[in-house]
Amino acid sequence: MPTQLTGAALESLVAGLIPDDQEQVRQTARWACVQLATLRNAAGESHLEHALGSAQILSDMQADAATRCAALLVGVPDEFFAKVPREPSAQPSASPLSPEIARLVQGTRALLRLGSIAKGASDAAVDPTAQKEMLRKMLLAMAADLRIVLIRLASRLQTLRWHAASKVACDPLLATETLDLYTPLANRLGIWQIKWEMEDLAFRFTDPVRYKEIAHLLEEKRVEREAFIARTIEELTSSLRLLGVSAEVSGRPKHIYSIYNKMRLKHLDFSKLFDVRALRIIVQNERDCYTALGLVHERWVPVSDEFDDYISRPKPNGYRSLHTVVADQSGRPFEVQIRTQAMHEFAEFGMAAHWRYKEAGAKGGQVPATAGALEYDKQLAWMRQLLAWNTEATNRPTDVAPARIQRQDEERIYVLSPQARVIELPAGATPVDFAYHLHTDLGHRCRGARIDGQMVPLQTQLQTGQTVEIVTTKSGGPSRDWLNLQLGFLASPRARAKVRAWFNAIELQQRTVQGQALVEKELQRLGKTAVNLEQLAQQLGFAHAEDLYVAAAKEEFSLRQIDAVFQPASPEQELRPESLVSHSARADSATQTGKSGVLVVGVGSLMTQLARCCRPAPPDPITGFVTRGRGVSIHRADCASFATLAARQPERVIEVTWGGNIAGTVYPVDLSVQAQDRSGLLRDLSEVFARLRLNVVAVHTQSKASMAYMGFTVEVHDRAELQRALSALKEVGGVLTVHRR
Repeated sequence: MPTQLTGAALESLVAGLIPDDQEQVRQTARWACVQLATLRNAAGESHLEHALGSAQILSDMQADAATRCAALLVGVPDEFFAKVPREPSAQPSASPLSPEIARLVQGTRALLRLGSIAKGASDAAVDPTAQKEMLRKMLLAMAADLRIVLIRLASRLQTLRWHAASKVACDPLLATETLDLYTPLANRLGIWQIKWEMEDLAFRFTDPVRYKEIAHLLEEKRVEREAFIARTIEELTSSLRLLGVSAEVSGRPKHIYSIYNKMRLKHLDFSKLFDVRALRIIVQNERDCYTALGLVHERWVPVSDEFDDYISRPKPNGYRSLHTVVADQSGRPFEVQIRTQAMHEFAEFGMAAHWRYKEAGAKGGQVPATAGALEYDKQLAWMRQLLAWNTEATNRPTDVAPARIQRQDEERIYVLSPQARVIELPAGATPVDFAYHLHTDLGHRCRGARIDGQMVPLQTQLQTGQTVEIVTTKSGGPSRDWLNLQLGFLASPRARAKVRAWFNAIELQQRTVQGQALVEKELQRLGKTAVNLEQLAQQLGFAHAEDLYVAAAKEEFSLRQIDAVFQPASPEQELRPESLVSHSARADSATQTGKSGVLVVGVGSLMTQLARCCRPAPPDPITGFVTRGRGVSIHRADCASFATLAARQPERVIEVTWGGNIAGTVYPVDLSVQAQDRSGLLRDLSEVFARLRLNVVAVHTQSKASMAYMGFTVEVHDRAELQRALSALKEVGGVLTVHRR
């Protein structure tokens, strides 16, 4: 690229644009030439040459006028922009810095600053591969318009071209960064013409010896290879035409870096590579694909185990094509790819699934696509639309603006630590979220934050690309205000969980101290201060002494049970459990008053009784069965005994419902408890009923194989009281299941 703007160079920059856009690019190029004429970067490259070269790369890709203009203006110092009108004039092409171009220039400069910061990364504890991927995501996230990424890629390619053309040594770090960061970005965006050239140039600077070795091997056979490909193309084209197949046959270029990667990943010698000589056949439909495959296998000998049908069995990323390797008359293998035009466009212009395959390395197509890449699919679809826009522009009215992306609300942001480590956080995250992501203790001790060197409130929402530094105290913990969503301290559920865990631990510690004091006081009263507290806890059904203390502090455990450990019940008492907990039915029990509160629908003054098989209680769904001489027996609707009776004598079934005059009435219900058998278990369960003021009218117990099976008949007012009893019984040590029978 010349260092001055010639007429031919200028016309090349505006190729493919509509007249108004051509004039805008011309005016911007002339203005940029004046400002950049004497400027050079640290490596010695002319700013003007770089700007013109980057814009030419974008022109070759048919990028829109604003993108080309922004590439020309990125290197212009800020002080020169003060002289440029910021608002478009009556003639749109008259302003070299329209608001749209200004946004692209500012965004590109932000990416340049990010690259400078990332080069200083010093956090050795971080996985470098994960950080590279995070940095790629951060670059895309920072670009409010993906044309910014396109400009950045063109700029990097121009830098590599200049080093190659000028013979000025290229910094190996710059070349490595290109392979780690920029070529994968070009790959996932489907910008192949940039990707392949950047890879080859960067490889040339990172490993010049290996590069020259492969280049020499290719050059040795170049004339022979080109002659073979030309001869084979002519032969295939004429043969396919005779079969009535319209096809485009071409040699498939193989790039040096791609050859090196295949040799490295598959541990192959250069002579073993099948696709150094390669052809591609593009046909109209799938049927023609297989017709062409049959012709290829008829003319040349297929190499065993080197045929892949990715049409009938596509790769996990959606790639479709026929791949085969055949040997020519001399026995030398070459590769043939056969696909339709639609398959070819998918493979060449890219989708997110394709870059996931390409970057998978040795695993190749066996790496499945991930849901996290869906956003890249949308971005790539936009990029393809952008690159195709100028092709269609001539058929559009001149006042139609180019398609530009409207990015959806960002779900993730990417910020930097002071060591240039890239951190991924949810949108709306604050410095406190950032601190907890780095380390839980750092979050607990967070007291302030600096963003890009400036102190900010802890509620400040972070933005992609910012550098965050946490100010801490030597000790202390989080504030309860951080859990208040309205105050906006935390956006990450993970960070909120860590804060809650802190306060739960503090509360547990306080309850433990409180409960220990209660237990020790009770032991002093009993004169048992020398007892082993761990053993005492296990005797009471707790795994550890701390569990006993917490239960005592929460009043879920009666201290009177400690006395029972030192004064165990006699065997006779254990055999008569009813003497411990059972009492006569209360006077207001439905079984005593005979007033169940049940109304028989359509019949008045009919005697009712609650069935003992299921013991219904309000508000259980109920139904009635007319007995002989004992009125209507009331059952729960799900009662198995009722189902049997109804099946035998359906004419006796009668509709019933709960009446309104049942306040104060208690109803007996049966509870079943299964627990690990231990000393004092029945007494602990009795304590629960006593604490809840529930009258137990019957108890049945049975022990078998170290398990205790207990049945209680308890009088309750309603379902809420029943649920409280069930919940409390489940908390007793050793209890496995509790349910209503």
